Amino acid sequence: MEIVLIRHAQPEWLIDGTGVDDPVLTPLGHEQAARLPAWFTSRPIDHLFVSPLVRARQTVQPIVDTWGIEPEILDWSAEISAPVWQGTPSEVIERAFAEQRQRPVEEQWEAIPGGESFRDFHQRITGGLTDLLARFDCIRTHGFPPLWQVPFDGPRIVLVAHSGTNAVILGHLLGIEPVPWEWERFVAFHASISVVRPMHIARSASLSLFRFSDIAHLPEEMHTR
Repeated sequence: MEIVLIRHAQPEWLIDGTGVDDPVLTPLGHEQAARLPAWFTSRPIDHLFVSPLVRARQTVQPIVDTWGIEPEILDWSAEISAPVWQGTPSEVIERAFAEQRQRPVEEQWEAIPGGESFRDFHQRITGGLTDLLARFDCIRTHGFPPLWQVPFDGPRIVLVAHSGTNAVILGHLLGIEPVPWEWERFVAFHASISVVRPMHIARSASLSLFRFSDIAHLPEEMHTR
């Protein structure tokens, strides 16, 4: 079994200096996404999943076009919900995030006013992940350190999602205590690929981070985050 997490390509967060809530990809982002299918030449994709947000769905499209596999949309895998920024000046958005980072640690679990709290986001992602993996007989059997019942000869599962989503997933799979700034702890490049695989341990299985934020498929001038 192999779990492949892809971060979406570069999105166009600002148009004319104002925020966009569900942005499309930039021209560079489309070029980054176009290079993703080549990464999968060594082994086919068995199951393809994608976030419902536009930047993720545009990122997965070259994979769909190349390999002819339709993705299943997972609503729970959307990025943490921010306040409504549509049309908000960029300096206002930057100030809100800067103020959030300066809050005491215990307060950072709470939301920016109008957004989703990290506590709720974490529960949404780990709950959805648990249900998804159970479909493939991958079940956590021990709390900490985490051990798993895993079909070693199981499928390659690919999810195209977001920095925050993928960071929470990695922390959960690896048994790392969560913090409300997961995307700052697992800093992934746009259109990068992370891979988790099982390994035999204690007559069960542990999950290993085999590859993180791989961008070998992108030339240096396409490296963005």
